[in-house]
Amino acid sequence: MSDGRAWRGDVKARLYERVRERGHESLTAFADARPTASLVELADELGTEDIAAVQVFSGLVAEAERSGRVTRLVRGQFVRELFQAFPTGWPSAPDDSTRFELAHALARWTSYTPDTHKERVRQARAALRASPPPAGWRPLGPDDELLRTLLPDEAV
Repeated sequence: MSDGRAWRGDVKARLYERVRERGHESLTAFADARPTASLVELADELGTEDIAAVQVFSGLVAEAERSGRVTRLVRGQFVRELFQAFPTGWPSAPDDSTRFELAHALARWTSYTPDTHKERVRQARAALRASPPPAGWRPLGPDDELLRTLLPDEAV
């Protein structure tokens, strides 16, 4: 993507055309069908040459804001980051390497969190550190019971 094709033309139209070509009404539905895929993997599936991960995420945020489901989006991004770092689930007895990788995954999660939800994510991270989930815990989507406990949906 170094040639800039992802930024040429009507980016949104191209993004949503690709989503519809794959049988989905929305970018959220497309991403929900692939809950553990990274943003890069989602972008690559839509077009390796002319879709960027940041465009996918921007579209997901816009849809979440319109539907009042930003917290669900934030939980979904946690699933993506945790799966990329620990595809077999939450580490058992963390050593220096796994502690670093976990910190890195949590930092990436925070960086993808809209400002409106950053404090809630900081609280969820603190809760995960204070009382880690069982070894092997592997949420497979944003509606995981533990995730919903850590980050309940906002009242609409």
